Amino acid sequence: MRTARRWPARAAPKSCSLESGRVFRRVFRPVSLLSVRNVTLRFGGITALQDVSFDVEEGTTSGLIGPNGAGKTTTFNVVTRLYRLDQGDVLIDGRTLLRTPPSRIVGHGIARTFQNVELFPTMTVLENVLVGAHWGSRFERERSVRRRARKALEMIDAEQFADRPASGLPFGTLKRIELARALVSTPRLLLLDEPAGGLNHEEVESLAALLRRIRTELRVTLLLVEHHMGLVMTISDHVNVLNFGRLIASGPPEEIQRNPEVIEAYLGGELEETSA
Repeated sequence: MRTARRWPARAAPKSCSLESGRVFRRVFRPVSLLSVRNVTLRFGGITALQDVSFDVEEGTTSGLIGPNGAGKTTTFNVVTRLYRLDQGDVLIDGRTLLRTPPSRIVGHGIARTFQNVELFPTMTVLENVLVGAHWGSRFERERSVRRRARKALEMIDAEQFADRPASGLPFGTLKRIELARALVSTPRLLLLDEPAGGLNHEEVESLAALLRRIRTELRVTLLLVEHHMGLVMTISDHVNVLNFGRLIASGPPEEIQRNPEVIEAYLGGELEETSA
């Protein structure tokens, strides 16, 4: 004779507890796209980052500024897992990245550019962009991947150079090609390391317009390290300031421009000029 299967009693959900007839519910708060939590990094006796914490909200543009050696690029290297932390955590959508190897970071929707242009000079522009599509394209048709790469070049207004070798092109164009290589992986979060470095005034203005288009049309969240204060203060929703590996200020651009500690540590009179 078959007996009826008995299921165990269902436990009360962890988000609730019962006490004296009252129900206490857990409050769920929105999770930031990127969270850097109490990050400390040391190289021998040198502390490169000391208890650094900040958030990047999805759909925003955030600046990360500070003097040379403040820890800005080091922070990018921490986020992309090139460096192992001594303390703290880095989270994407509330999930830690500390168990993710550098080769898998792009799988979490994170892409980056570098201070120095890192392209293959003997390869064509299209081939250089296709390098960025390598991850995740294993089961994608080559025609589809190439179409995606050409759309990235179209976004940066460089599709006319697709079949030319990267060598010999203007520096500003090479910077945009590197940006296209990052975009072809369809990131949610794009880390830009000094994108305006080496550009003239007109090129910086064009870059600002391009970054706005990337954010609105591709819905990409941006975090940029930059020394060009005009660019940072113009396009950023939020600015974080590092000095000697410590976060000394965090807030909207207009607040950062008036912060005495920021002015003393790094920016000086340049803030007044950018706000004029």
